[in-house]
Amino acid sequence: MSGIGPLEPGEGTRARDNTPPPVPRSAGRARMFLAAWYDRNRRTALTLVALAVLLGGAGALFATRPRPAPPPSAPRPAQVPYPAQAVAVTFLDGRRTPAGAPPRSFSFAVLVSVESGPPVTVTRVTQPYAGLSLRTDPVVPFRTKAGSARKITITMHVTHCRGVPMNAGLPFLDVTLRNTRAIQIHGFILGSRYARHLSRALKVACSNSAP
Repeated sequence: MSGIGPLEPGEGTRARDNTPPPVPRSAGRARMFLAAWYDRNRRTALTLVALAVLLGGAGALFATRPRPAPPPSAPRPAQVPYPAQAVAVTFLDGRRTPAGAPPRSFSFAVLVSVESGPPVTVTRVTQPYAGLSLRTDPVVPFRTKAGSARKITITMHVTHCRGVPMNAGLPFLDVTLRNTRAIQIHGFILGSRYARHLSRALKVACSNSAP
């Protein structure tokens, strides 16, 4: 059986409303305020946007800029050696005792070499035995440059025989050295040849049959 006339809407059915929903009053006012501000300050707004873009681009360029290589570090200056590290003292041989030396004296020669660094000055030469005194020729102080050597004659005098070693095993000389870095007192052991020469000379000097 066909119906006649328009269908009646069912219960709860509403007609479609094509009008937009009402805008909340507060949101509408905010949009209207922003639109009015933009109309009044369009140039300022555009300037601020352009400035922000410019600053962002400049920051990106700064962050990605090529960085120059660091300059090569300067070479460190060579350190001046301590004088005792640069000096060698070597026993050479016995020498004739100079005229005018007191009785019970004897002489020998050593070589003072400066191997590196600034010039070195020998300010004093001594020995550890109470019964001996010494002097040098040339007299101290004297100076020697790096790469050169100086021959020194040392004359020892026996002041009393009880204060000398008749059989010195490792006799040495105390030499005071000075350069631009430091002043040092260093004991140089001159080796077995010097030990034998010293022992013979002391025996002769302290012997009753000594000339």
